Formats: sequence, C-alpha cells, structure tokens
Amino acid sequence: MSKEILIVLGSPNSATGELGVIAKERLNFCLTIYKKEMLILCTGSWGAHFNTSSRPHAFYTKNYLIEKGIPEDRFLELALSKNTVDDAVKIKNIVSTFENIHLTIISSDYHLVRVKLIFKEILKNYKMKFIGVKTNFKTEEYNALVKHEKEAAESIIKNGLYY
Repeated sequence: MSKEILIVLGSPNSATGELGVIAKERLNFCLTIYKKEMLILCTGSWGAHFNTSSRPHAFYTKNYLIEKGIPEDRFLELALSKNTVDDAVKIKNIVSTFENIHLTIISSDYHLVRVKLIFKEILKNYKMKFIGVKTNFKTEEYNALVKHEKEAAESIIKNGLYY
C-alpha cells in the first residue's frame, strides 16, 4: 500500500505572517481531505512578492494546520522554496527517501496548468494527483492571476525549465 503525501503549495502572507486568502483556501481544502495515515509537506520561504516576515511561509501554513487539529508528527520537513520550480526541486529532495508514495499537490485553480508542467518534469518518477482549489476572487483580480499564469506557462513551453 502506498503512502500518500499531501503537498500544500505556498502563496502570499503579510509582513506579520498572517496568511492570505489563497493560502487559507489551499489549507482548508487540505483539511477536508486529510486522513490520519497521510503525511503533509508545506512549501514556501521568503520573497518580496509573497513573504517579507521573519519566518518562512511554510512555518505559518504548518502552524495553521496544527491549530486546526493535525498532529505535528504528520508533517515532513518544510520545503523552503522561493517559487513553483523551487517547490518541485525542494519537494523532490524531501520525498526521495520514501518508497511507494503518492503525491497529492494542492494549489489554486488558476495556478494548476503551470504546476503540472513543472511537477511532471521535475517529479516525473512519482505518482501524482493535482488539485486546483477554487479561488474566490473578484473577476478582475482573478483574470489578472489567470493572465500571469498563462504567460508563465507559455514561457515554460517555449523556453523549458531551468532548475
């Protein structure tokens, strides 16, 4: 029987460490599918565009899940990554010691195309399932995110990945 690892990709938090809407959407979804035999891996460190606080983003997401009732011993090492490509690279390093695992990658709906492009390349030897959590933003804000992701995915397709 394979071991399932839930991977929650990072997103912005405030300078004081308060998680943003996107992070909470992803984390709350993780809570709905979590079962006691699963492991959890949280990603995210620092970056001007998503976390300028004193602690890595993954620290806040892990603590959020612990506060909601997930035992601390269910968490793997934090993937202190700076972007989606770095997520996949750091995740690969962490999970490489496990055998017979299945990865469930939790991101947002608008981000999923790019996540799949990256993870299917870097983590191609792993069984993976991708979940795009619905983002509840106003149309204009949501469309800006979709546009950014489309451009980023097109760049990967055109230029390949650098890692």
